Amino acid sequence: MKTPSNGPVAAGLGDPLRVTRAATVILDHNGVVTGWSPEADRLLGYRAQEILGRPFDAVSAQAAADEGEARHSTDCTPHRVREVTLRHRSGRPVRVAVECRSLPDAVAGPATLLLLTDAELLAAWQLQQAMLHGVATQSPVGLTIYDTDLRVAWANQAARQELPGPFARYLGCSEDELYPGSQVLSAQHPPSATEIMREVLDTGRTVVDVHYRGCPPSDPTREHVWSLSYYRLQDEEGRPLGVCEESVDVTDLHQAQRRLVLLNEASAVIGSTLDLELTVRELAEILVPRVADFTAVDLMGDVLAGREPGVVGARRPGDLRRVVHRSVREDSPEAVVVPGHKVDYPQGSPQWLCLSTGAPVLNAVLDPASPWLRDDPQRSARMHKLSIHSHMVVPLRARGVTMGVATLMRWRDPLAFAGEDLLLVEELAARAAVCIDNARRFHREHRSALTLQRSLLPPKLPTHAAVEAAYRYLPADAEAGVGGDWFDVLPLACGRVGLVVGDVIGHGIRAAATMGRLRTAVHTLADLDPAPEELLYHLDDLVNRLAEEAEEANPSGAEGVVGATCLYGVYDPVTRCATFARAGHPPPALAHLRKPVEFLGIPAGPPLGMGWLPFESAEVEIPQDSVLALYTDGLLTASDGDADTGLERLSFALAHPDRPLEDICGTVERALLPDRPRDDVAFLVARPRPLPAENIAVWDLAFQPESVRKARMLTGERLDQWKLDELAFSAELIVSELVTNAIRHARGPIELRLIRTENRLACAVSDHSSTSPHLRRAKAGEEGGRGLFLVAHFALRWGTRYTPDGKIIWAELPIPHP
Repeated sequence: MKTPSNGPVAAGLGDPLRVTRAATVILDHNGVVTGWSPEADRLLGYRAQEILGRPFDAVSAQAAADEGEARHSTDCTPHRVREVTLRHRSGRPVRVAVECRSLPDAVAGPATLLLLTDAELLAAWQLQQAMLHGVATQSPVGLTIYDTDLRVAWANQAARQELPGPFARYLGCSEDELYPGSQVLSAQHPPSATEIMREVLDTGRTVVDVHYRGCPPSDPTREHVWSLSYYRLQDEEGRPLGVCEESVDVTDLHQAQRRLVLLNEASAVIGSTLDLELTVRELAEILVPRVADFTAVDLMGDVLAGREPGVVGARRPGDLRRVVHRSVREDSPEAVVVPGHKVDYPQGSPQWLCLSTGAPVLNAVLDPASPWLRDDPQRSARMHKLSIHSHMVVPLRARGVTMGVATLMRWRDPLAFAGEDLLLVEELAARAAVCIDNARRFHREHRSALTLQRSLLPPKLPTHAAVEAAYRYLPADAEAGVGGDWFDVLPLACGRVGLVVGDVIGHGIRAAATMGRLRTAVHTLADLDPAPEELLYHLDDLVNRLAEEAEEANPSGAEGVVGATCLYGVYDPVTRCATFARAGHPPPALAHLRKPVEFLGIPAGPPLGMGWLPFESAEVEIPQDSVLALYTDGLLTASDGDADTGLERLSFALAHPDRPLEDICGTVERALLPDRPRDDVAFLVARPRPLPAENIAVWDLAFQPESVRKARMLTGERLDQWKLDELAFSAELIVSELVTNAIRHARGPIELRLIRTENRLACAVSDHSSTSPHLRRAKAGEEGGRGLFLVAHFALRWGTRYTPDGKIIWAELPIPHP
């Protein structure tokens, strides 16, 4: 808009045609100018002495194009404003607004008062007045004026809609009195609106978009949110007159933002794990108390069991189980069913309809006389007692299948569920349902893998005379899946025992299956009784072959990676020594009775599957009353991932090895393992039992045929001492055949050893030849070839074990129970 030249007049806040502001001209009854104000001088440029005494039309005619316009400029219609064009003394045209007023008769007769102002200035003022009138009566923005004492002085129509009754009753009230208990939501501002207005009044600083929460007098039961702005009102000289508050009700927008925030939070919280029950609990925590006062989540029994949910019957909602419920009260007074128990909903109930149709059911205003409540007196009584007034049931559906329902109620919140609440809960339920279905599928696969893994592990450790053993096996948590850890206690020849612990790389069914193949291979190889390092060589070849097969089956995937670690040892109760070899596996721990726990210095071989580094073994003497501990690396890193810390805790847990082995296992579990380890954990503790000297008989025999008769005689005498006469015939026959075989096909010297354990008698003959005997059936007419056949017939089992100096052929007989 063009700024008029008469600055002082344009700068005013009042009516430009007001006598104190407008240019005034007084005309007598002949139209002669008898009065000329300074404002008229500034507006038209004529000084008073130039115009007084002259006809105004004549003066105007100098600025007009013709006589008609000049006369028109002096026409007077009282209280009517019209616009004319005059000419400034400088010659330029001036558009002016003119209002004419008749003055009372004076001495000189009647006179006329002309009020003149710039036409553009008047138009702007009139537009401003129209705007102010619209703000006061039609604007949707609430305006409230507070005086310098911050008391209500005026409010427009929009603000008065929140103040029922005569407005006069609210004059002089403060903001805190109008909206008690309200609060400012913006953290960067003072907590009350009165304090904000005080700052605005004192500083003159404008405050914009302050979110404010409270209950208006017109709606005292419902919380609203407003966006408030404040600015100071002042007069022309800058003196404060008060504060103006602009308010816009943004409750719906605020609720929409809260729902958006809730959805965003739910996407990060719900389904954080693959634990089904935890996922359901996360959904309930999102819903209460921000959406409902109570929620209950019920799932089909098939879903909880990991199976595909069946079709809901036409008459019953199926096998529903309460998984979780949550209330604004800790005692959950709304709940009828305890979590974990079956839930029965009558036919026609919202839950029944929701399961049958797959559609949500919203009872914004719950009718206590509903038929389904009459058929369920227990729930009806609870709802009546708590004044539950709004009810909603939403299905949990994923991939077109309904897996359960979520029931929501309101009784503390006075507002009923609305359509926006239903859309929000449906979105939350849909997200949760997908996570629940993923957890169900994972649970099913995890259970299958775990079943496979447990079927491949020993159901219980065999009882063995050489060692007393105990173990713990803890599968990985649900996220990591089952792994490939295994352990074994293997009975070997001559009372010895094999101890093995291994770990396959990776998790899942593939790792469990690989573990089963390796465990079977160890059993087979151990029956051949090789040295520990030799067994690892054979196991390494097997892992290489398995890796090649996996790579051919999955040329571009990580599933082709196959690897494992293993610790294998043989304890001999006769020599009281153990020989260990390890392939990338942690060393065994030896807990002494009166010394600190020792981690044995077994040479560290490469993990199985490397195929290019050698394995070495080491022999260690095992003192009496000590305990051996074999474990996988998951035990050391289960707590905080630090293996050194794990070793320290393991040393503490293994101290005092004179305790029962089960107690030691329990201490290890408590000291090193969390409730849900990230990796499979297997550990085996064994207390060696050395054989008493009286249970061992050793003789050196001459390398000559006469030694056969001597061996039979020595065997019979010792069995008589051991009171095992019933084994004399079988044992003497086996010893004679083994000694004969050594004299005929091997090299001396020869040693005969009898070893008695709790349930076995071992007969072993050693020589200095590496030739291996084999079992064959003699042909008709042959005199030899029947020795080992007879040994195999009478013995429980037999075999050959190679030593650095030769070999040992052994056979075992069962000792009958007394």
